[in-house]
Amino acid sequence: MTRNDVGDNRADAYLRITISRGAGGIGLDPALCLTPTVVIMAKPLSPPAPEQYRTGVSLIVARTRRNLPSALSPQIKATNFLNNILAKREAIAAGAFDSILLNWESHLTECTVSNLFFVQAGRLCTPAIECGLLDGITRDIVLTLARKSQIPVDEGYFGVEAIHQADECFLTNTSMEVMPVTMVDGNPVGKGTPGRLTQQLHRLFIANRARFIEP
Repeated sequence: MTRNDVGDNRADAYLRITISRGAGGIGLDPALCLTPTVVIMAKPLSPPAPEQYRTGVSLIVARTRRNLPSALSPQIKATNFLNNILAKREAIAAGAFDSILLNWESHLTECTVSNLFFVQAGRLCTPAIECGLLDGITRDIVLTLARKSQIPVDEGYFGVEAIHQADECFLTNTSMEVMPVTMVDGNPVGKGTPGRLTQQLHRLFIANRARFIEP
């Protein structure tokens, strides 16, 4: 961060670490490249606008389906984002914040760069890892905080109707933490405002953030 001169007092910045197979011969065999190349990019951390947390964001359900896990594991965080890019283009065309991707069985998975949560009858629901999604760090923290707060949690297989019938909805990832969703496919989620449980979990996340940061 010092070399890039970014961050709040050079202490708070966004880092992206990319590892490639390195320089070597052309071909599919990784053994053609003897030494991996590591690239670290640093840029100022720019959190979402406060207005988005106050009013929530809108989503659509994308026509693009999530990659089949047996063909490309979602646990591999690679630079091949074509699947996500196609879904993001759908969201941009619809004027939405992001897209929800369904899997090969029409179950909810995640959004293009975030994990998906929703609330039904006081229960916190999120698609199971087996649906074909990346097990995000922030997702895991939110689940841990919810269970410690004795909030009922369901990790399972859900169809589109679960989102359309949800009382609340939110997204999680490292940069936006807990982002309220108040509209899906042009229809309001619950009362169309950030929900009580969503706000409670965001407060818990902020209060406990330092506990989950490695020294």
